[in-house]
Amino acid sequence: MLTRKIMSQLLTQTLKTAQYAKLRTQTTTTSNEDSLNYCANIVKSHDYENFLATLLMTKALRSPALVVRAFNVEIARVQGQTTDPQIALMRMQFWQDTLKDIYKTDQSLSQVPANPVAQELFKVCSVYKIPKRNLQKLIDSRQRLMKAKYFGSLADLEKYTDDSVSAIYYTMLWLAGIQNLHADHAASHLGKAQGLANMLRSIPMSSHYKMVYVPMDLLMKHDVSQEDVLRCQDSENMRNCTYEIAISANNHLKKARKIDVPKLANQIFLPAVAVNNYLKKLQKCNFNVFDKSLVQRSATLPLLYYFMRLLNKY
Repeated sequence: MLTRKIMSQLLTQTLKTAQYAKLRTQTTTTSNEDSLNYCANIVKSHDYENFLATLLMTKALRSPALVVRAFNVEIARVQGQTTDPQIALMRMQFWQDTLKDIYKTDQSLSQVPANPVAQELFKVCSVYKIPKRNLQKLIDSRQRLMKAKYFGSLADLEKYTDDSVSAIYYTMLWLAGIQNLHADHAASHLGKAQGLANMLRSIPMSSHYKMVYVPMDLLMKHDVSQEDVLRCQDSENMRNCTYEIAISANNHLKKARKIDVPKLANQIFLPAVAVNNYLKKLQKCNFNVFDKSLVQRSATLPLLYYFMRLLNKY
């Protein structure tokens, strides 16, 4: 039998879903394309693994989750849209200003920038009352990285992943009405695991962005130069750096999976499957982060996602 607390949560979630659906039907985008479809398309194009996981969420959570993911994608890809750091910072400032506008008292949709993601995010924030600090972390963390261009230590990298990835999971939990310390703890560990795995994936792109994502303390410890990383030069020392980051990611993933969380949170944490899949592939490559096979999409990942979703595990 459902407890009174669970019944209340379900009722609240249903009401918020209805409010969000009603708000969405009141407006259309100037491009004549549904703004939610736009959000889904950019997540699918730039964050495919999380897109697949989001599709397997319950219908009530799927739409607002896609909007949050789309907002994150827009911020994350600012740097890749230009080689000029000043232009990148200006584009990031647009999202700073937009987020500020969204959270103004008595704000209306007409006063939000005519950007599909911005307008859809306003609708989600209006209905679900998402804490601004979670979304603000996504912007601030990437702005700091754009200015610093490197991580001093593995601890610095983990702090960045907590701000840039775990914050998304905190927001997802809020959307689901889950206020649970155990779930927050799992979100923190999973965010760090996924963020570290994402950084490992980004290392081959270092030369394009002129940034070295391997922490400086690891480079010094294993006698690897920044130039070696930018040149995508594989070596035993470089693999030792990769190994240490991968071990940290795997430890966080194991900790996240050991935590008992509310059943609804399991579907939110489904991307853990993709993190585990990547780390296993990296291990098979003997931690050569430049191995070409690592950039290929996993044909089995959709099945793994679906199987774990049926089991309601992550």
